[in-house]
Amino acid sequence: MLQQPRQPLGFGPELRRLRLARGFTLGQLSALVHYSKSQLSKVERGLKAPSAQLARLCDTALDADGRLAASAPSFTLSSPTPEPVSDEGETWLMRLDPTGDASFESVPRRSVVAAGAASVVPLGRPAPRTDSSTVLRTARSLFAHYRSLGQSAGPHLVLPPLIAQTHTLRSLAHQADLSSRNGLLSLASRYAEYIGWLVQETGDERGALWWTDRAVELAEEGGDHGLAAYALVRRALVTLYRGDAAQTVELARRARRLAGSDRVRGLAAQREAQGHALAGDRRSCMRDLDAARELLASAARSADEDARARTPVIGSSTLADPVSMITGWCLYDLGLPAEAAQVLDRQTAALPPHALRSQARYGIRRALAHATAGEVDHACALVQTLTAATDSVASATIRTDLRRLAHVLRRHPTRSASELAPWLATHI
Repeated sequence: MLQQPRQPLGFGPELRRLRLARGFTLGQLSALVHYSKSQLSKVERGLKAPSAQLARLCDTALDADGRLAASAPSFTLSSPTPEPVSDEGETWLMRLDPTGDASFESVPRRSVVAAGAASVVPLGRPAPRTDSSTVLRTARSLFAHYRSLGQSAGPHLVLPPLIAQTHTLRSLAHQADLSSRNGLLSLASRYAEYIGWLVQETGDERGALWWTDRAVELAEEGGDHGLAAYALVRRALVTLYRGDAAQTVELARRARRLAGSDRVRGLAAQREAQGHALAGDRRSCMRDLDAARELLASAARSADEDARARTPVIGSSTLADPVSMITGWCLYDLGLPAEAAQVLDRQTAALPPHALRSQARYGIRRALAHATAGEVDHACALVQTLTAATDSVASATIRTDLRRLAHVLRRHPTRSASELAPWLATHI
């Protein structure tokens, strides 16, 4: 739960000093950042705490070189980022409700035994012997289909078969010969990593971290040592959505040091750039985006078709130019919504039609950038085209930007904003 921020000492007077030094009236600054003169006046007089977004917008408008953004209040969470728990004596229980929805929870195995829950499938239960090579080929093909399905459906529809398949691969690996064993475990780790991402999409950070750690364990057991670094990139995504810039940067830097491939180093550099953007550090953000572009291009050049067929790609596979898309994301966090909107306009146009989750994620961020830049009616029109996709994928992380968008629209009560308000109210 968010705790109300306190006015940082000296923020208001510093804002006023910089505004006057630039020769801006409150009205002129208001027109630049699209906040009312009344609200800016209250912030300058210390009567109202500035949001992080307002601080970044003012920082950019007044050329403060990050000083105002750095002094903005941080919304802190009432509990720290949850630590993953050990799976010793643990099973995952699937529950079905009358609507057919499925949910999963981790429970101590002794509790299951005491309750007589015979329907629970423990991690690692022996499976009947079968042809491991056939299973591996089929499971690789299925994984591509599951990822495609995850782009157009909510997590609870995709998670049941993914979790079942992960347990099956792990069980088969313990019976297979060494060459098949490592392949089965490596693929199981990719399944588990993808499960972790989908669990985060449900809003369950603890479960997301649990599955991410299981993915690393499976990969290490199969001799695949590259996933540990990427797990730090995934953890950095959790802290990014929590608004923790420092932890995001630290986790991404650790991932870059640990990574053994240009692909993971590039994804880590990209995440580090997002952390710097959240902190208002444009210079470091752009430096890391440039590094990410070079590393990901190098990874694409060196990857051969056979390797891509054997191992599913780590990270998103739906973005034609991931660094440019993330650049648009970062520009918004840096207080440059108009520039962000221009980049996101171009990049979202290149998204494949079937990738509803990506369309909703980056499309809502695009609408948010337009709204923050003062183009409220255009932003609302964009969201209207995304309501079906957003409903289909049911993403907790996308709801983060929907809440931000609702906050912006409340400052601009236009007819289009009023028409969109009922839908937004059901999604935040």
